[in-house]
Amino acid sequence: MRRRSLALALLTALSALAASGCARRGEPAGAREASYGPRDRTPPAGATIAHDAVELLRFVADPAGPRELWLEPRRYAVSLTIKRPLALHGRRGARLSGPGSGTVVAIDADDVTIEDVAIDGAGQRHTTEDSAIKAKGSRVAIRSVFADRTLFGISLEECHDCLVEGSLVLGADVVEAMRGDGIKVWESHGSTVRCNRVEDARDVVVWYSRKVHLDSNVVVGCRYGTHFMYAHDSSVVNSRMQDDVVGVFAMYSARLYASGNVITGAHGAAGIGFGFKESDAVTLEGNVFAGNTTGVYLDRTPRDLSQTVRFTDNVFGANDVALRFHSSGGGALFAGNAFKENRALVEVEGGGDALGMKFEGNYWSDYDGYDLDGDGFGDLRFEHKQLSSELEQQRPALAFLRGTLAIGMIDAVSKAFPLLSSRTLLLDPKPAMRPAAASSGQRLSESHRIARLP
Repeated sequence: MRRRSLALALLTALSALAASGCARRGEPAGAREASYGPRDRTPPAGATIAHDAVELLRFVADPAGPRELWLEPRRYAVSLTIKRPLALHGRRGARLSGPGSGTVVAIDADDVTIEDVAIDGAGQRHTTEDSAIKAKGSRVAIRSVFADRTLFGISLEECHDCLVEGSLVLGADVVEAMRGDGIKVWESHGSTVRCNRVEDARDVVVWYSRKVHLDSNVVVGCRYGTHFMYAHDSSVVNSRMQDDVVGVFAMYSARLYASGNVITGAHGAAGIGFGFKESDAVTLEGNVFAGNTTGVYLDRTPRDLSQTVRFTDNVFGANDVALRFHSSGGGALFAGNAFKENRALVEVEGGGDALGMKFEGNYWSDYDGYDLDGDGFGDLRFEHKQLSSELEQQRPALAFLRGTLAIGMIDAVSKAFPLLSSRTLLLDPKPAMRPAAASSGQRLSESHRIARLP
């Protein structure tokens, strides 16, 4: 009950934050459609306006056509292929409706902008990845678009220095296994995805792309909140992933940076807040992992022990398991984090331990030591032993009893009689007596840059 209460308190506090950096001036931050998707804009005097689908197609296809084009607040039954520089501006109520096959807006050009328009009517073929928008080129900007139940939402494919901003992506109304990606960044170096909301899609994907920056996004009810693969020197900051199977997972990616993110509700057997496979020199600081099956998972990370992965000033609260490692190893530093009321602090697959990892200056809600010299750190080291974890590793079927009174009694008895727990799993020689300000979530609140769930 304490863990459930803590998770609820964390979510309530984070939901009560002031409007995020993505909220629009003069519009209520609590309304999803107000914070994301098309804005209410007025064309300037003398603007070129496409009054119907025929006129829109003619303007777009004409190589000498206008470089800026406005849409009226109406439905255009059309699919577009853009092969020249163009800025297409909508007004709230403007909608491009495809015929139910293929991609609705296909871009194959540099310096294209699409903004303030809703899009529906894409096809349902995975082999062609039918999307609301599919972009190839450089310096393409997609702003304040509403991808309305299309199979794939917004795809950047070989789209360098491109931008997806302020958009709302709702996944197709199909069974979960048949969903497409909400936002896809593929071989698109130097691109930015910020201030978007994605719901009920498959993944937000960043593959084979360097220096991609994700900022202040909200991803709800998807498989992967973000999936990095071969995405070196990329970052994800100030974002929220809630009720996804996995919050963020990174594979074969070096020098990733994650800060100011809130990852909650990654439930089920595969539920992971933030996972890594064979990734080097990763830095996570100032994140919150609350109410997940596993808070952080490391699989051969780092591959090169000299390329340290660093976890600083993060909060691990009310997770079934705070830290899970694929095997015993080293190369990871955990400093200044707060571990609060997790069911299990650490599990190491294969019966190993986390003694090769460096822990220092972390706050542990299970720590029973004292601080006689008043320096803010315990005079005794924190040593974690958990008999139930040992028993689960020997008899995996016991995992079914996690959270039950029987397992709680086992751990209570082993804590009263430490000799019953034969193995030490984790050591922190300098445990903090209280959470640091950053670890308590104060820094997240003060930044006002968490993408807020309405």
